[in-house]
Amino acid sequence: MVELLVALIISMLIALAAIAALTVTRQGFSAVDASAQLRDNGRFAADLLQRMVVQSGYKDVQYAATTLPTTAVTGLATNPDSNVFGFNNALINSTDPTHASNARSTSVAGYGSDVLVLRYQGVETFPGSGVADGSMIDCAGNGVTAIPISRYDRRESVIHVAVSVGEPALMCTWINPASGTITTQPIVQGVENFQILYGTDGVTAGAAPTTATDSVPDAYLRADQLTVAGNAVATNDNWRRVRSIRIGMVLRGPANSAIDRTSATYYPFGAAKPSSTGTAGLAMAQTVASALDPGTVFTPAIDGRLRQTLSFTVHLRNDQGL
Repeated sequence: MVELLVALIISMLIALAAIAALTVTRQGFSAVDASAQLRDNGRFAADLLQRMVVQSGYKDVQYAATTLPTTAVTGLATNPDSNVFGFNNALINSTDPTHASNARSTSVAGYGSDVLVLRYQGVETFPGSGVADGSMIDCAGNGVTAIPISRYDRRESVIHVAVSVGEPALMCTWINPASGTITTQPIVQGVENFQILYGTDGVTAGAAPTTATDSVPDAYLRADQLTVAGNAVATNDNWRRVRSIRIGMVLRGPANSAIDRTSATYYPFGAAKPSSTGTAGLAMAQTVASALDPGTVFTPAIDGRLRQTLSFTVHLRNDQGL
């Protein structure tokens, strides 16, 4: 009997050790798989966003090769929307996503995330053909098949964060210029923080531009810093001085994908400080008050999810002028 009890105890210890080893192995496998998926999602998001940003401001050859008319032309705007635009810490407005936004409260998923609006024209197979070659795409990957009928007839894509199937996701909202139909769909799951800074040339936060410009950004500003209160013309002039876009994101994996369950803070633009006494993570945000740019310092709840930051800068290829 004693020998049997000893054998049972030893067998139980071996079984417990095997179960523990299996559990650790499965956790490690889940973490490795989640890490690979995060890297893949990050690469896809970076590739798509870089292509979309580089497209912004593209004009069909008939408009790129001609100067802006000096006299009023029927159907042309006197203060057309800029090709690059955005909102800081905002939710898109479902009825007018390219011109208006709603405040994003702390209780809303993706708090601190920004909205990026990009405008561009389609490309004709050859001038005068009336047929688009589809090389320009919207944020959902659809080829732009409409030929612009005026200088300011452009396709609009809006990149933002919202909840999709219970998970925060990088979303694409595109607008059909012919019908005005607004369509939204997720493009990358697990994006819970989306930060944008705009590399501007000759722009002072909150003020109308007064200096000459070149192609080199000299300051990175938030979307709200490009707004000139009560002056839509000056605001659009500031946006036309954007020369590059700095994008930072935090992506998360599925539940229980992280082995480490301790609290962690993430910095979409890095942990550098604007000064020796400034707040970490705000070096490029032109402010030392984190409340002015929510999301650049991001501390999520301890939820057992693996996370990864991703940041990159895209220099605009096309002239953003009229």
